[in-house]
Amino acid sequence: MTERIWTAALAVIGDEILSGRTQDRNIAQLATWLNAQGIRLAEVRVVPDRTEAIVEAVNALRARNDYLFTTGGIGPTHDDITVDAIAAALGVGVIVHPEARAQLEAHYATRGGLTEARLRMARTPEGAELIVNRMSGAPGIKVANIFILAGVPHIAAGMMDALTGTLEGGKPLVARQIGCWTGESEVADLLREAEKGHEGVAIGSYPFFREGRTGANFVVRATDPALVDACITDLTRALTDSGREVVEGGI
Repeated sequence: MTERIWTAALAVIGDEILSGRTQDRNIAQLATWLNAQGIRLAEVRVVPDRTEAIVEAVNALRARNDYLFTTGGIGPTHDDITVDAIAAALGVGVIVHPEARAQLEAHYATRGGLTEARLRMARTPEGAELIVNRMSGAPGIKVANIFILAGVPHIAAGMMDALTGTLEGGKPLVARQIGCWTGESEVADLLREAEKGHEGVAIGSYPFFREGRTGANFVVRATDPALVDACITDLTRALTDSGREVVEGGI
């Protein structure tokens, strides 16, 4: 039997990402966190602050993955339209979630009170649950297989932490890295044979040019640590036998 692989997608929402004004940091931290949950980040799409674009992306990504995460567009301003767009994608209405409102009222009690703008952060698609946000007053949102997270990286990280251990997944990926001062094209056959000889392993090759020399790091990934170790051993031997010096942990 083939082991079940759980997958997730990420929709990064925001014109500021597409314009280059803001550099996204959520992709890497979500991928790392998902791996620890036994879930693979299978694809990422960056979409503008346009309802039709968000709806299309949400429906496409949630249909072919176990989970869909979104970041951005759930703040207090008029252009924060993620909640409305996801509700439209699901064909449900938008409500002011009573628990979210209570959390915001408590948070802003000594910060100027709950204004109309701040109340926007209590809006959720009908039928949604809340994701705890210990960093600020506005919670994240879970509806169907969609997890709506903040765009601010440290707030998104806190929401992921609150979700730790709550999602169904498989075995986390294990990875080890070695490196060589060699062109990756020169060892492509060795990499191919090593991967072919260890079913369930994936080998990534990452070339670089440094100190006037060409090199590459090779990352071996699998869900079985013993399989990773065996592949590393065999690949190291093959590279060494070909006259190359191998650096454990990469260069």
